[in-house]
Amino acid sequence: MFKALLLTQENKQTRAALTDLDDSQLPEGEVTVRIEYSTLNYKDALAVTGRGAIVRTWPMVPGIDLAGTVEASSNPAWKPGDPVVVTGWGLGETHWGGLAQMARLKAGWLLRRPEAYTARQSMAIATAGFTAALCVMALQRHGLRPGDGEVLVTGAAGGVGSVAVALLGSLGYTVVASTGRPQEADYLLGLGAARCVDRQEFTQPGKPLQSERWAGVVDTVGSHTLVNACASTRFHGAVAACGLAQGADFAGTVMPFILRGVTLYGINSVFIDNDTRRQAWALLANHVPAERLEGMTQEIGLSEVIDFCPRLLEGQVRGRTVVDVNR
Repeated sequence: MFKALLLTQENKQTRAALTDLDDSQLPEGEVTVRIEYSTLNYKDALAVTGRGAIVRTWPMVPGIDLAGTVEASSNPAWKPGDPVVVTGWGLGETHWGGLAQMARLKAGWLLRRPEAYTARQSMAIATAGFTAALCVMALQRHGLRPGDGEVLVTGAAGGVGSVAVALLGSLGYTVVASTGRPQEADYLLGLGAARCVDRQEFTQPGKPLQSERWAGVVDTVGSHTLVNACASTRFHGAVAACGLAQGADFAGTVMPFILRGVTLYGINSVFIDNDTRRQAWALLANHVPAERLEGMTQEIGLSEVIDFCPRLLEGQVRGRTVVDVNR
């Protein structure tokens, strides 16, 4: 038996409950993992509260991330005791995820946990940090280098934003952190931001082409914020878009793209090949030390997840939230 957060649906209403399950109820897979830590992300909170159409099959164990050790494996690539991390691949959407004490998964979804991180620390990274790393890698491939100019990070006090600020700052970029929480300025400056700006500069409709400000952008917000970021990006600059906390709409024009040669990169962290995943984790391990993670991480127990989710959706949570599934 193991504990899990189980989502069911009745009359199109999502119900979440902490329950005991038998190992025989685990879905099919080649590798069984004993989970130590998971995370709570915006997508997880949408699933648990039923506020977003995240879950595709029912019943569902939510949780898009997990870290633990291999309990059993029918695939020779993995053996009992191997430390692993799993992010994405439809966990918590089409396949039972990490907000539980056990998981059964396809062998190809697992990565060996980087030696630089404990299980808890790897979940302080997890999908949010991995996504931030993919954004930074896209800007690097574009040719953006430290010293080229300011790099804007929107939603900077959130999970993806916090890791993006820390990673870019460590790499030597001049980071401008956009946040709607001025009380988090010291936190963001401590992560590596050069300065902070009020998100209200970006949240309303603006001119289709604005003063050139940003050499690059990591946008976690979408909607008008993304439009304004593109409109104020410098000639031949780049924007990496990975979120839609403000909205999924894009009420902009093509002017930044055809008049300034701005490039907009869409970042999907769910279905990415393992070679790219390893590169992203290596970048994080080399430039976001474990002690830096502690300052952006809070921990809750599995029993606290249901009550915690509304706070996350209402923007009341700073940085990363790891979940100890054994309490």
